[in-house]
Amino acid sequence: MVTMNFYDDLVMQTQMNYSRHYHIYASGGTPYQLTDKKPLPYSEQIHRLVQEVKEADCVVVGGASGLSAAGGGDFYYEDNDSYRKYFRPFAEKYHFKGAFAGMMHPWKTREEYWGYLATFLHTTQTAPVRHSYLDLDALLKGKDFFILTTNQDTQFVKLYPEEKVAEIQGDHRFFQCAACCTDDTWDAVKPVADMVAAMGSDTKIPTDLIPRCPHCGGEAFPWVRGYGNFLQGKKYEEQYEKISRYVLEHKDSKILFLELGVGRMTPMFIQEPFWNMTLSFPHARYIAVNNKYNFLPKQLEDKGMTIVADIAQVLRDARDTMDSGDNDR
Repeated sequence: MVTMNFYDDLVMQTQMNYSRHYHIYASGGTPYQLTDKKPLPYSEQIHRLVQEVKEADCVVVGGASGLSAAGGGDFYYEDNDSYRKYFRPFAEKYHFKGAFAGMMHPWKTREEYWGYLATFLHTTQTAPVRHSYLDLDALLKGKDFFILTTNQDTQFVKLYPEEKVAEIQGDHRFFQCAACCTDDTWDAVKPVADMVAAMGSDTKIPTDLIPRCPHCGGEAFPWVRGYGNFLQGKKYEEQYEKISRYVLEHKDSKILFLELGVGRMTPMFIQEPFWNMTLSFPHARYIAVNNKYNFLPKQLEDKGMTIVADIAQVLRDARDTMDSGDNDR
């Protein structure tokens, strides 16, 4: 039980801190004292990132929403070309500003609600692996690594076996009972494909395709945190067990915590546990890549750095540097 709870405990500690300092987080800040060290020039940061990856015994990647957005999953918060490509009938009818806006809409019928939800799930289930993920994969080539992600969009599990990925916020490939009547999840990929096919260019699905729980007959729901009653049962605990086991097995190694695209809504799942472990593990290092926030705690200024730049660009430049071998500075 100790193993399973290790990472969960770190998250719980951070959540308590988040509640205590909510106003600071809500305004886009952090309650921790940050370094006042001047950052290295960008090209040197890229060289250092590549060097740190090369020198690490193992890498723990924390992939958050900024990573998917950088790789083209940019239709969540804006009405742009990629949003229109997938959601055109809904965009024209309701003028939503991005995919998440539709998730919060008070739908008049369950048929239209599921039409939207099926479209949303289908875009991620069928999306190819994006460039930023492929560049990261090239950077990790030959390394011992583990992936922790709050993304539910299945990008990482398209690249790596399940045992190398912990999805602590759920996964768009599974349904659960909306009422959590039982600790069970099941395939959502085929039902979603059927819904999308039946809908065509309409915005509604046939009533008989509304997914049901095989146990109680109530409505199903995607196994994801954020829009409903997230099932925190066996599958959820397995995710925490995977990350806890990995970090405890490697805590005395030269472990690099690589944080990619963590926003201010959820610093408790990746960012602050990474800070905590970098501080406590003797040989741990920390690098964050973020297009907005330059948060490096003062206590970690000699163990890490933050690169404030476009994540897709950073990963591409790091991959090119790694490929060229021009990093023996």
